[in-house]
Amino acid sequence: MNERSFSESYKNAGVDITAGYKAVELIKASVMRTVVPGVLGGIGGFGGNFELDLSGTPHPVLVSGTDGVGTKLRLAFLLDKHDTVGIDCVAMCVNDIICSFAKPLFFLDYIACGKNIPEEIAAIVSGIADGCVQAGCALVGGETAEMPGFYPSGEYDLAGFSCGVVEKTKMADKKNVQAGDAVIALKSSGVHSNGFSLVRKIFDIDNASAAKKVLNDYSSVLGKPLGETLLTPTKIYVKPVLNVLEKISVHGIAHITGGGFYENMPRCLPEGLSVKIKKSGLTVPPIFSLIAETGNITEHDMFNTFNMGVGMIVIVKAADLNPALNILRKSGEDAYMLGEVSNSDCGVELV
Repeated sequence: MNERSFSESYKNAGVDITAGYKAVELIKASVMRTVVPGVLGGIGGFGGNFELDLSGTPHPVLVSGTDGVGTKLRLAFLLDKHDTVGIDCVAMCVNDIICSFAKPLFFLDYIACGKNIPEEIAAIVSGIADGCVQAGCALVGGETAEMPGFYPSGEYDLAGFSCGVVEKTKMADKKNVQAGDAVIALKSSGVHSNGFSLVRKIFDIDNASAAKKVLNDYSSVLGKPLGETLLTPTKIYVKPVLNVLEKISVHGIAHITGGGFYENMPRCLPEGLSVKIKKSGLTVPPIFSLIAETGNITEHDMFNTFNMGVGMIVIVKAADLNPALNILRKSGEDAYMLGEVSNSDCGVELV
Protein backbone atom coordinates (compact mmCIF):
# COMPACT_ATOMS: atom_id res chain seq x y z
CA MET A 1 0.00 0.00 0.00
CA ASN A 2 1.19 3.50 -0.84
CA GLU A 3 1.19 5.24 2.56
CA ARG A 4 1.13 8.66 0.90
CA SER A 5 -2.06 7.82 -0.99
CA PHE A 6 -4.69 9.15 1.39
CA SER A 7 -7.12 12.02 1.01
CA GLU A 8 -8.95 13.32 4.07
CA SER A 9 -11.18 15.43 1.82
CA TYR A 10 -12.15 12.44 -0.32
CA LYS A 11 -12.84 10.38 2.82
CA ASN A 12 -15.11 13.15 4.13
CA ALA A 13 -17.00 12.93 0.83
CA GLY A 14 -17.59 9.23 1.48
CA VAL A 15 -14.77 7.52 -0.41
CA ASP A 16 -12.08 5.81 1.69
CA ILE A 17 -9.14 4.97 -0.56
CA THR A 18 -7.47 2.92 2.16
CA ALA A 19 -10.51 0.63 2.35
CA GLY A 20 -9.88 -0.18 -1.30
CA TYR A 21 -6.27 -1.07 -0.53
CA LYS A 22 -7.39 -3.36 2.28
CA ALA A 23 -9.93 -5.06 0.01
CA VAL A 24 -7.20 -5.76 -2.55
CA GLU A 25 -5.03 -7.36 0.13
CA LEU A 26 -7.93 -9.54 1.28
CA ILE A 27 -8.76 -10.83 -2.22
CA LYS A 28 -5.22 -11.78 -3.26
CA ALA A 29 -5.52 -15.36 -1.99
CA SER A 30 -8.83 -15.83 -3.82
CA VAL A 31 -7.34 -14.54 -7.06
CA MET A 32 -4.34 -16.87 -6.77
CA ARG A 33 -6.68 -19.88 -6.62
CA THR A 34 -7.78 -19.13 -10.19
CA VAL A 35 -4.37 -18.94 -11.85
CA VAL A 36 -4.16 -21.09 -14.98
CA PRO A 37 -1.48 -21.39 -17.68
CA GLY A 38 -1.39 -18.15 -19.64
CA VAL A 39 -1.78 -15.74 -16.74
CA LEU A 40 0.98 -13.12 -16.70
CA GLY A 41 1.62 -11.02 -13.63
CA GLY A 42 -0.81 -10.43 -10.78
CA ILE A 43 -3.56 -8.01 -9.85
CA GLY A 44 -2.87 -4.33 -9.36
CA GLY A 45 -1.86 -3.31 -12.88
CA PHE A 46 -3.88 -1.28 -15.32
CA GLY A 47 -4.91 -4.38 -17.25
CA GLY A 48 -5.11 -8.13 -16.85
CA ASN A 49 -2.58 -9.98 -18.99
CA PHE A 50 -3.13 -13.38 -20.56
CA GLU A 51 -0.82 -15.15 -23.03
CA LEU A 52 -2.72 -17.16 -25.64
CA ASP A 53 -1.47 -20.64 -26.48
CA LEU A 54 -2.87 -21.17 -29.97
CA SER A 55 -1.07 -24.42 -30.77
CA GLY A 56 -3.65 -26.65 -32.45
CA THR A 57 -5.90 -23.64 -33.10
CA PRO A 58 -4.95 -22.33 -36.57
CA HIS A 59 -8.06 -20.18 -36.89
CA PRO A 60 -8.83 -18.90 -33.37
CA VAL A 61 -12.05 -17.04 -32.65
CA LEU A 62 -12.38 -15.09 -29.42
CA VAL A 63 -15.82 -15.36 -27.83
CA SER A 64 -16.77 -12.87 -25.12
CA GLY A 65 -19.62 -12.66 -22.66
CA THR A 66 -20.75 -10.13 -20.08
CA ASP A 67 -23.56 -10.18 -17.53
CA GLY A 68 -24.52 -9.41 -13.96
CA VAL A 69 -26.49 -11.03 -11.17
CA GLY A 70 -29.56 -8.80 -11.37
CA THR A 71 -31.97 -8.28 -8.52
CA LYS A 72 -30.99 -11.57 -6.90
CA LEU A 73 -28.49 -9.31 -5.14
CA ARG A 74 -31.36 -7.96 -3.03
CA LEU A 75 -31.53 -11.32 -1.26
CA ALA A 76 -27.79 -11.23 -0.57
CA PHE A 77 -28.25 -7.82 1.08
CA LEU A 78 -31.18 -8.97 3.21
CA LEU A 79 -29.51 -12.21 4.32
CA ASP A 80 -26.07 -10.61 4.63
CA LYS A 81 -24.59 -13.46 2.59
CA HIS A 82 -22.18 -12.36 -0.11
CA ASP A 83 -19.98 -15.38 -0.88
CA THR A 84 -22.17 -17.03 -3.55
CA VAL A 85 -23.35 -14.22 -5.85
CA GLY A 86 -19.88 -14.11 -7.39
CA ILE A 87 -20.45 -17.67 -8.64
CA ASP A 88 -23.66 -16.46 -10.28
CA CYS A 89 -21.79 -13.64 -12.00
CA VAL A 90 -19.17 -15.97 -13.46
CA ALA A 91 -21.78 -18.56 -14.44
CA MET A 92 -23.91 -16.12 -16.40
CA CYS A 93 -20.89 -15.24 -18.54
CA VAL A 94 -19.08 -18.55 -19.02
CA ASN A 95 -22.26 -20.57 -19.61
CA ASP A 96 -23.02 -18.23 -22.50
CA ILE A 97 -19.51 -18.60 -23.92
CA ILE A 98 -19.67 -22.40 -23.95
CA CYS A 99 -22.76 -22.18 -26.19
CA SER A 100 -20.36 -21.17 -28.97
CA PHE A 101 -18.26 -24.25 -28.08
CA ALA A 102 -15.54 -21.91 -26.75
CA LYS A 103 -13.35 -22.56 -23.71
CA PRO A 104 -13.42 -19.63 -21.24
CA LEU A 105 -9.92 -18.28 -20.62
CA PHE A 106 -10.23 -15.41 -18.18
CA PHE A 107 -12.71 -13.30 -16.23
CA LEU A 108 -12.88 -9.73 -14.90
CA ASP A 109 -15.35 -8.33 -12.38
CA TYR A 110 -16.83 -4.91 -11.63
CA ILE A 111 -18.24 -4.14 -8.19
CA ALA A 112 -19.94 -0.79 -7.55
CA CYS A 113 -20.91 -0.09 -3.95
CA GLY A 114 -22.18 2.67 -1.70
CA LYS A 115 -19.49 1.98 0.89
CA ASN A 116 -16.39 -0.15 0.49
CA ILE A 117 -16.44 -2.70 3.29
CA PRO A 118 -13.27 -4.72 2.63
CA GLU A 119 -14.52 -7.93 4.24
CA GLU A 120 -17.71 -7.80 2.16
CA ILE A 121 -15.77 -7.20 -1.05
CA ALA A 122 -13.50 -10.10 -0.14
CA ALA A 123 -16.53 -12.38 0.32
CA ILE A 124 -17.90 -11.38 -3.09
CA VAL A 125 -14.55 -12.01 -4.78
CA SER A 126 -14.17 -15.37 -3.02
CA GLY A 127 -17.36 -16.43 -4.80
CA ILE A 128 -16.06 -15.08 -8.10
CA ALA A 129 -12.90 -17.14 -7.57
CA ASP A 130 -15.00 -20.23 -6.81
CA GLY A 131 -16.85 -19.71 -10.10
CA CYS A 132 -13.62 -19.26 -12.03
CA VAL A 133 -12.19 -22.47 -10.56
CA GLN A 134 -15.36 -24.33 -11.53
CA ALA A 135 -15.08 -22.94 -15.07
CA GLY A 136 -11.33 -23.47 -15.36
CA CYS A 137 -10.66 -19.82 -16.17
CA ALA A 138 -8.52 -17.19 -14.48
CA LEU A 139 -9.58 -14.08 -12.59
CA VAL A 140 -7.13 -11.61 -14.12
CA GLY A 141 -8.51 -8.31 -12.88
CA GLY A 142 -11.43 -6.24 -11.75
CA GLU A 143 -12.62 -2.92 -10.42
CA THR A 144 -14.25 -1.85 -7.17
CA ALA A 145 -15.92 1.54 -7.37
CA GLU A 146 -17.05 3.24 -4.17
CA MET A 147 -19.96 5.52 -5.12
CA PRO A 148 -21.57 7.15 -2.06
CA GLY A 149 -24.81 8.94 -2.77
CA PHE A 150 -25.34 6.81 -5.86
CA TYR A 151 -25.66 3.42 -4.18
CA PRO A 152 -27.00 3.16 -0.61
CA SER A 153 -24.55 2.00 2.03
CA GLY A 154 -24.83 -1.77 2.33
CA GLU A 155 -25.78 -2.28 -1.31
CA TYR A 156 -23.74 -2.97 -4.43
CA ASP A 157 -24.02 -4.04 -8.04
CA LEU A 158 -21.93 -6.78 -9.57
CA ALA A 159 -21.09 -7.44 -13.21
CA GLY A 160 -18.52 -9.51 -15.05
CA PHE A 161 -16.81 -10.04 -18.37
CA SER A 162 -15.24 -13.22 -19.73
CA CYS A 163 -13.36 -14.16 -22.87
CA GLY A 164 -12.90 -17.59 -24.40
CA VAL A 165 -11.44 -19.11 -27.55
CA VAL A 166 -12.57 -21.69 -30.09
CA GLU A 167 -11.16 -23.02 -33.36
CA LYS A 168 -13.27 -21.46 -36.12
CA THR A 169 -13.82 -24.80 -37.87
CA LYS A 170 -15.19 -26.27 -34.63
CA MET A 171 -17.41 -23.48 -33.35
CA ALA A 172 -21.18 -23.81 -33.04
CA ASP A 173 -23.17 -23.67 -36.27
CA LYS A 174 -26.95 -23.95 -35.98
CA LYS A 175 -27.09 -25.30 -39.55
CA ASN A 176 -25.83 -28.61 -38.14
CA VAL A 177 -29.03 -29.13 -36.13
CA GLN A 178 -31.45 -31.51 -37.87
CA ALA A 179 -34.88 -32.97 -37.22
CA GLY A 180 -34.55 -36.14 -35.18
CA ASP A 181 -31.59 -34.90 -33.14
CA ALA A 182 -31.72 -35.67 -29.42
CA VAL A 183 -32.03 -32.86 -26.90
CA ILE A 184 -30.25 -33.42 -23.59
CA ALA A 185 -31.21 -31.54 -20.42
CA LEU A 186 -28.56 -30.54 -17.91
CA LYS A 187 -30.31 -29.98 -14.60
CA SER A 188 -30.21 -26.57 -12.99
CA SER A 189 -29.40 -25.94 -9.34
CA GLY A 190 -32.60 -23.93 -8.93
CA VAL A 191 -33.76 -20.52 -10.08
CA HIS A 192 -30.18 -19.53 -11.02
CA SER A 193 -30.04 -15.74 -11.63
CA ASN A 194 -33.13 -14.93 -13.68
CA GLY A 195 -36.69 -13.95 -12.91
CA PHE A 196 -35.95 -12.41 -9.53
CA SER A 197 -38.04 -9.30 -10.14
CA LEU A 198 -41.03 -11.66 -10.33
CA VAL A 199 -39.77 -13.75 -7.40
CA ARG A 200 -39.43 -10.65 -5.24
CA LYS A 201 -42.96 -9.56 -6.09
CA ILE A 202 -44.50 -13.00 -5.43
CA PHE A 203 -42.90 -13.42 -2.00
CA ASP A 204 -43.13 -9.71 -1.06
CA ILE A 205 -39.37 -9.61 -0.59
CA ASP A 206 -39.21 -5.85 -1.07
CA ASN A 207 -41.39 -5.40 2.00
CA ALA A 208 -38.65 -4.54 4.47
CA SER A 209 -40.73 -5.40 7.54
CA ALA A 210 -41.54 -8.93 6.35
CA ALA A 211 -38.75 -9.92 3.96
CA LYS A 212 -36.25 -11.38 6.42
CA LYS A 213 -38.90 -13.55 8.07
CA VAL A 214 -40.12 -14.80 4.70
CA LEU A 215 -36.59 -15.65 3.61
CA ASN A 216 -35.46 -17.22 6.88
CA ASP A 217 -38.56 -19.28 7.70
CA TYR A 218 -38.23 -23.01 7.06
CA SER A 219 -40.25 -24.29 4.10
CA SER A 220 -41.54 -27.85 4.30
CA VAL A 221 -41.97 -27.83 0.52
CA LEU A 222 -38.30 -26.99 -0.03
CA GLY A 223 -36.81 -28.75 3.00
CA LYS A 224 -34.89 -25.59 3.88
CA PRO A 225 -35.52 -21.84 4.23
CA LEU A 226 -36.77 -20.03 1.13
CA GLY A 227 -33.82 -17.63 1.15
CA GLU A 228 -31.29 -20.45 1.17
CA THR A 229 -33.00 -22.06 -1.81
CA LEU A 230 -33.21 -18.83 -3.79
CA LEU A 231 -29.57 -17.90 -3.12
CA THR A 232 -28.30 -21.26 -4.41
CA PRO A 233 -25.74 -20.20 -7.02
CA THR A 234 -26.10 -20.77 -10.75
CA LYS A 235 -24.62 -24.06 -11.92
CA ILE A 236 -21.54 -23.79 -14.14
CA TYR A 237 -21.57 -26.31 -17.00
CA VAL A 238 -18.25 -25.52 -18.69
CA LYS A 239 -16.08 -28.51 -17.80
CA PRO A 240 -18.70 -31.25 -18.41
CA VAL A 241 -19.71 -29.69 -21.73
CA LEU A 242 -16.08 -29.35 -22.84
CA ASN A 243 -15.69 -33.07 -22.10
CA VAL A 244 -18.59 -33.81 -24.45
CA LEU A 245 -17.25 -31.47 -27.15
CA GLU A 246 -13.93 -33.33 -27.12
CA LYS A 247 -15.54 -36.67 -27.97
CA ILE A 248 -18.96 -36.06 -29.54
CA SER A 249 -20.08 -34.04 -32.55
CA VAL A 250 -22.39 -31.63 -30.74
CA HIS A 251 -24.92 -29.83 -32.95
CA GLY A 252 -26.09 -27.09 -30.59
CA ILE A 253 -26.10 -25.74 -27.04
CA ALA A 254 -28.43 -23.28 -25.33
CA HIS A 255 -28.08 -21.65 -21.91
CA ILE A 256 -31.55 -21.35 -20.34
CA THR A 257 -31.60 -17.90 -18.74
CA GLY A 258 -34.10 -15.02 -18.71
CA GLY A 259 -36.89 -15.79 -21.14
CA GLY A 260 -36.86 -19.46 -20.15
CA PHE A 261 -37.50 -22.18 -22.70
CA TYR A 262 -39.34 -20.08 -25.27
CA GLU A 263 -36.66 -17.45 -25.74
CA ASN A 264 -33.43 -19.42 -25.31
CA MET A 265 -33.89 -22.82 -26.93
CA PRO A 266 -34.67 -21.44 -30.41
CA ARG A 267 -31.41 -19.45 -30.33
CA CYS A 268 -29.43 -22.57 -31.28
CA LEU A 269 -31.87 -23.76 -33.96
CA PRO A 270 -32.13 -22.94 -37.67
CA GLU A 271 -35.44 -21.66 -39.02
CA GLY A 272 -38.10 -24.31 -39.45
CA LEU A 273 -37.01 -26.50 -36.55
CA SER A 274 -38.25 -26.72 -32.95
CA VAL A 275 -37.46 -28.52 -29.73
CA LYS A 276 -40.25 -30.95 -28.86
CA ILE A 277 -40.45 -31.67 -25.13
CA LYS A 278 -42.66 -34.07 -23.16
CA LYS A 279 -43.67 -32.23 -20.00
CA SER A 280 -44.12 -35.56 -18.22
CA GLY A 281 -40.40 -36.20 -18.59
CA LEU A 282 -39.30 -32.92 -17.06
CA THR A 283 -37.68 -32.92 -13.63
CA VAL A 284 -38.96 -29.68 -12.09
CA PRO A 285 -37.54 -28.68 -8.66
CA PRO A 286 -40.10 -27.83 -5.93
CA ILE A 287 -39.14 -24.13 -5.90
CA PHE A 288 -40.84 -23.63 -9.27
CA SER A 289 -44.09 -25.22 -8.11
CA LEU A 290 -43.99 -22.99 -5.03
CA ILE A 291 -43.46 -19.90 -7.21
CA ALA A 292 -46.30 -20.85 -9.55
CA GLU A 293 -48.76 -21.61 -6.75
CA THR A 294 -47.89 -18.63 -4.56
CA GLY A 295 -47.99 -16.15 -7.43
CA ASN A 296 -50.76 -17.84 -9.45
CA ILE A 297 -48.43 -17.82 -12.46
CA THR A 298 -49.57 -19.52 -15.66
CA GLU A 299 -47.66 -22.45 -17.10
CA HIS A 300 -46.71 -20.40 -20.15
CA ASP A 301 -45.30 -17.58 -18.04
CA MET A 302 -43.33 -20.02 -15.88
CA PHE A 303 -41.68 -21.58 -18.94
CA ASN A 304 -41.16 -18.11 -20.44
CA THR A 305 -39.45 -16.72 -17.32
CA PHE A 306 -37.60 -19.50 -15.48
CA ASN A 307 -35.35 -22.44 -16.39
CA MET A 308 -37.83 -24.90 -14.79
CA GLY A 309 -35.01 -27.20 -13.73
CA VAL A 310 -33.12 -27.18 -17.04
CA GLY A 311 -30.07 -24.92 -16.96
CA MET A 312 -28.67 -25.90 -20.34
CA ILE A 313 -29.53 -28.11 -23.32
CA VAL A 314 -27.11 -29.98 -25.54
CA ILE A 315 -28.24 -31.20 -28.96
CA VAL A 316 -26.61 -34.27 -30.54
CA LYS A 317 -27.40 -36.87 -33.19
CA ALA A 318 -29.81 -39.50 -31.87
CA ALA A 319 -27.05 -42.10 -32.26
CA ASP A 320 -24.80 -40.06 -29.96
CA LEU A 321 -27.37 -39.67 -27.18
CA ASN A 322 -26.19 -42.44 -24.87
CA PRO A 323 -22.44 -41.75 -25.30
CA ALA A 324 -23.07 -38.05 -24.57
CA LEU A 325 -25.16 -38.87 -21.50
CA ASN A 326 -22.43 -41.19 -20.22
CA ILE A 327 -19.78 -38.48 -20.57
CA LEU A 328 -21.94 -35.89 -18.83
CA ARG A 329 -22.86 -38.21 -15.98
CA LYS A 330 -19.25 -39.26 -15.45
CA SER A 331 -18.46 -35.54 -15.30
CA GLY A 332 -20.93 -35.15 -12.44
CA GLU A 333 -23.89 -33.81 -14.39
CA ASP A 334 -27.45 -34.93 -13.74
CA ALA A 335 -28.34 -35.17 -17.41
CA TYR A 336 -31.27 -36.82 -19.18
CA MET A 337 -33.02 -36.87 -22.55
CA LEU A 338 -35.40 -33.91 -22.67
CA GLY A 339 -36.87 -34.35 -26.16
CA GLU A 340 -36.00 -34.14 -29.80
CA VAL A 341 -35.69 -31.66 -32.64
CA SER A 342 -38.77 -31.61 -34.86
CA ASN A 343 -39.91 -30.05 -38.13
CA SER A 344 -41.89 -27.11 -36.83
CA ASP A 345 -41.51 -23.35 -36.82
CA CYS A 346 -42.85 -22.69 -33.30
CA GLY A 347 -39.43 -22.90 -31.60
CA VAL A 348 -40.50 -24.92 -28.57
CA GLU A 349 -43.28 -27.50 -28.29
CA LEU A 350 -44.42 -28.64 -24.86
CA VAL A 351 -46.58 -31.74 -25.17
